[in-house]
Amino acid sequence: MRHSTPMPEQIEIRILNSLADIPASDWDACADVGDPFTSYRFLRAIEDSGSVGAGTGWQPRHLTAYLESKLIAAAPCYAKSHSQGEYVFDHSWADAYMRAGGHYYPKLQIAVPFTPVTGHRLLVRDGFTNVGQAALIQGAVQLAAENGLSSLHVTFCTEAEAEAGKAMGLMHRTGSQFHWVNEGYHSFDDFLASLSSRKRKNIRRERRQAQDFGGTIHMLTGDQITPEHMAAFWEFYQDTGARKWGTPYLTRAFFDIAHETLRDDILLVMAKRNGRWVAGALNFIGADTLYGRYWGCTEHHPALHFELCYYRAIDFAIEQGLARVEAGAQGEHKLARGYLPVATHSLHWIADEGFRGAVAQFLEHEREAVDEDIEIMTSYGPFKRG
Repeated sequence: MRHSTPMPEQIEIRILNSLADIPASDWDACADVGDPFTSYRFLRAIEDSGSVGAGTGWQPRHLTAYLESKLIAAAPCYAKSHSQGEYVFDHSWADAYMRAGGHYYPKLQIAVPFTPVTGHRLLVRDGFTNVGQAALIQGAVQLAAENGLSSLHVTFCTEAEAEAGKAMGLMHRTGSQFHWVNEGYHSFDDFLASLSSRKRKNIRRERRQAQDFGGTIHMLTGDQITPEHMAAFWEFYQDTGARKWGTPYLTRAFFDIAHETLRDDILLVMAKRNGRWVAGALNFIGADTLYGRYWGCTEHHPALHFELCYYRAIDFAIEQGLARVEAGAQGEHKLARGYLPVATHSLHWIADEGFRGAVAQFLEHEREAVDEDIEIMTSYGPFKRG
């Protein structure tokens, strides 16, 4: 069905302080069905578990756009009192802003909390892409401006959304991550055959080393995942979170809720030794992508991290016919294991005109550096030349 283009004055922007204020069917009618992270069930689990909300620095202020009584667009949005859990780092901006006498926090963030995964951040019902995106961006800027907030940030958006935001006056920022791409491989050995001899031998050595840790490795999804597995993984997550962030972002309740409502979206790769779970990697399964999210352990064994996080993820993607594996933020060590750099995108608006100009100049130079880094790192990739 074709839709006539609605006028801006016909669209009503509403702010939700909780996803509980909207039916799941309405939200998911706008969300990408292949992306587990913008689904109602995932974002609701983040809220209901207390991982966001009062006392966390992530206060829900979700944007919704209605045409008459029909929801045509939505965005997961939060008022932030810090810059933790975002993975698009603006700490230097905050420091400069505050040294100049301003208040950088609170700020407005359109994002999936604690999730450096590219996906749609401006969720739009079919047939309303342009007007829905425009309504959400205009609504977010207006919300930030009217409440005296320093800035708006849209992180890990798609490239198409970045282009739409740039056309509306937002600043574009790029970064990079490492993704594995399935080039139609039929097996892990088929993938290895595409690598240089030295890299191929190194991966085979690491896999043998990891599998000699003295236990067994289990690939679990859906109803194969039990509360026992999630309880064990919580211990792994706490250990990693305490070392990386000081305080883990997700609460224990999130893992209980995830077992109830998200287990069909999850692949757990768990290592067991002497009757105990000793390490694990938690992945989310999208329509064409496996998303590596969390890793942790209570025992350290050589190369077990690479096996559980990277090589078993590739095994699963090949078996399931998935197009790619996204291995999370940062980590140049992923390059030697078949994960190549790709660009990520974010959008930014800053209220203060002078500071906005300084940031725009910085971003121009940063984009050039990111492009150069991606080109150089790709040239050092493990694949056969030519």
